[in-house]
Amino acid sequence: MDGSSYYIPAVAMSAALMFKAPALSRSWRDPLLRSVCTLMALAGLVFFFAAPPTIGEVNDVIGITNVSAPLVYCLLSAFSAACLVLIVNWRGGPAESTRRVSRRWIIGYSVVIVALVVLFVLGDAPVERLVDFDTYYANEPFVREMIVLYLVALTVSGVAMSVMCGRWALQVQGWLRAGLLIIVAGYLFNIAYLTTKFTAVIARWNGANLDYLSSDAAPVLASTGVQISAIGFCFPLACQRVGDTWSTWSTYRRLGPLWRELKPVSPHAAHGVRMSWWSPAELQVTQRESDIHDGMLSLYPYFDTVVRANAYGAALAAGSDPAQAQAEADAAMVTAAVRARAADPDGRVIDTAETADTPAPAPSPAPASPSMSTEGPRDLVRMSIALRQSPVVAAARGQYATRSESDFHERTN
Repeated sequence: MDGSSYYIPAVAMSAALMFKAPALSRSWRDPLLRSVCTLMALAGLVFFFAAPPTIGEVNDVIGITNVSAPLVYCLLSAFSAACLVLIVNWRGGPAESTRRVSRRWIIGYSVVIVALVVLFVLGDAPVERLVDFDTYYANEPFVREMIVLYLVALTVSGVAMSVMCGRWALQVQGWLRAGLLIIVAGYLFNIAYLTTKFTAVIARWNGANLDYLSSDAAPVLASTGVQISAIGFCFPLACQRVGDTWSTWSTYRRLGPLWRELKPVSPHAAHGVRMSWWSPAELQVTQRESDIHDGMLSLYPYFDTVVRANAYGAALAAGSDPAQAQAEADAAMVTAAVRARAADPDGRVIDTAETADTPAPAPSPAPASPSMSTEGPRDLVRMSIALRQSPVVAAARGQYATRSESDFHERTN
């Protein structure tokens, strides 16, 4: 009997779990991460042990006819508890309340698992059934109760998950809301699965035969529902990661104009060991920021606060808000300092600044000054954009492009 429809999802869940394993080993105390990994592990086990070939093999290895039935039912109950615990931890709230609710679900389904084992031991199921156990033994004492118990436990979990995710979806927006709605859609298939199971079992109680609902339709609905729900759980996390990566690369790209402006005066940017293109985006941004700061440090003696003050006033007059005007003024001072440094190849301004009684002109302590003492990367991005777009910066660049070396000789005298 072919079990590919079971084994393929089991392999997919195992691969996802292996992908998460390094993060779990680093952050074992994170309840949300533990819940996600537990859910994926149980989902993979359910698919694997519910496959008809595995059912027959487990029965043969253990030597107890139909022992796979309570095993699969226990795994399904544990999976239901894991889903509920994951939602509780995902939604968050007071830590003590979250632990208390999670503990209640775990204890409740642990009792169900113990009861399933006890009922199977008390019952009698001598004929091996690989795909129609539920309907074949629907009237067998104790086994009947075991079947009803696991179906009721799954129903409680399905209804609770649908209600919790549906209510939460009404309170949030974006990727999280989409993920929650996908989970609800998955649990609609779960409810359809339970409906077919109950219908087939009740038909047996009444002397009818609708076994095909349990044997053929129910497994397809269950597999579809679990996979859709798994997508719902992963969707917001994956989208958030993609969004974070996109934002990081966007920051890297927007820092480009400022980095290129300072590259000639930044020793690390011009001659340092570059990272490989496949390095993490965060490290790429960090290096670019470091190169920018190095360039600004080398320009310190050439910063002219008069240039900055004039540019700030011009930016305000052109309609920029104060924060934007500060960024434009800082960018204008930087671009003027770069050209001043280029016109002073012998470094006479630097020598004078080191021997003078008073320090060289420094950037003003405005929040967006090149010292970047407060807002850091966000100010760098704003300055970089100003370098590319601001008419005030363009004017400052043009004004100092033709300045000769003699201008700086005058400053050193």
